[in-house]
Amino acid sequence: MKRPTLLTMMTRIFSALLALALFLPFTSHAQTRVEVTKGSVNPTPIAVVPFYATGSGTSIGQQMSDVITNDLRHSGLFNPIPPASFIQDNASLSTSGPRYAEWKTVGAQALVGGSITDDGTGKLRVEFRLFDVFAQKQLVGTAYTATTTNWRRIAHLIADDIYERITGETGYFDTRIVYVAESGSAVQRVKRLAIMDYDGFGNRTLTDGRNLVLTPRFSPDGRRLTYMSYEGNSQPKVYLLDVDTGRQSLLGNFPGMTFAPRFSPDGNNVIYSLSQSGNTDLYARGVNGGTPRRLTSDPNIDTSPSYSPNGSQIVFESDRSGTQQLYTMNADGSNQKRITFGDGRYASPVWSPRGDLIAFTKLKKGQFFVGVVKPDGSNERLITSAFHVEGPSWAPNGRYLTYFKEVKTGSGRAAQIYTIDLTGFNEKLLSTPTGASDPSWSGKGTE
Repeated sequence: MKRPTLLTMMTRIFSALLALALFLPFTSHAQTRVEVTKGSVNPTPIAVVPFYATGSGTSIGQQMSDVITNDLRHSGLFNPIPPASFIQDNASLSTSGPRYAEWKTVGAQALVGGSITDDGTGKLRVEFRLFDVFAQKQLVGTAYTATTTNWRRIAHLIADDIYERITGETGYFDTRIVYVAESGSAVQRVKRLAIMDYDGFGNRTLTDGRNLVLTPRFSPDGRRLTYMSYEGNSQPKVYLLDVDTGRQSLLGNFPGMTFAPRFSPDGNNVIYSLSQSGNTDLYARGVNGGTPRRLTSDPNIDTSPSYSPNGSQIVFESDRSGTQQLYTMNADGSNQKRITFGDGRYASPVWSPRGDLIAFTKLKKGQFFVGVVKPDGSNERLITSAFHVEGPSWAPNGRYLTYFKEVKTGSGRAAQIYTIDLTGFNEKLLSTPTGASDPSWSGKGTE
């Protein structure tokens, strides 16, 4: 019988993971507390050899392989092999190609190698190759050019190439997360906008902390974001901020607003909730101005709207049924219908970039959860829980989420950002210099 190739094996594994994430039914146990439904997958052994380089590029070669290794491990689909077990060195791999029998001996099913050339002007040429050890063939060979200060992004791009070639899914490593950095005491809380790479590196602040900021949301291209700002005792203002240049403009003054707007998929419009005359409804308007379009007119509270990826529908939360539940409607406000009917209170819905799922937070029996549900309300699954967990945001491939948890500490509570895959099994804490909340995950390729 012909032995399956690495690509075939990984495609089967990834398909099984997605089937588990999308179709495994929600289950609860005999005790009163709700359980999250978790799955697992057997990750594929992969060897990432330090990229071959000479002179000043040697340290970068090791650092790049470390970043690629961590990216692949983060996905939960790969099990990097410890370098101490490698038999073939990077120089031999770069010049002579893989000695496949040796890589089979150490248990590798996939092999990554590469080289770095410094042209002496601050530019690097980085070449990498991905090999299928079982089939004994090259799967990918690509070269990138970058400055010596931008090597980390090249490593993320290479990890994306590997992930995409083996799983058939879009990578998510070359992305960023914007969030609210929190510091100071509970009575003198300072909240700044901050941004970092998806893995927690490259932290930098975007605002100076003089004004309270809340709920940043990325535009579809990842270059702009909206956020709310409370300046002194004034009503909230919403700003548009160019992430890379720092230029910002006032989107508008919105008395009664509690969450910043979300962008439409084309980036030309924003949608938001607004309380006027004691009634909270949903509105849409152009990013560059124009008359707001009222989409709901229910006497109860409609809030937290999010567009579907094709812009034809909107999901939102409403208490019109007597408790917080999720609803969908057409983008013009027509055909409003309830999609959740479970116990507890549902909030903060966000439509997946793939369109197949809606993420949400849920409060039940004093416990917070992050879950997903299909747009028709079927196959609800709760994938993580905590004392307080909130603010889910999707990775651009629609297979991972970020959110924040508040945990109790000796002096009060601290907020931290996590990522997780749809099995609910591969949860990761992102290291930030301060407390961190309200994350928003960018699209791919944002620098």
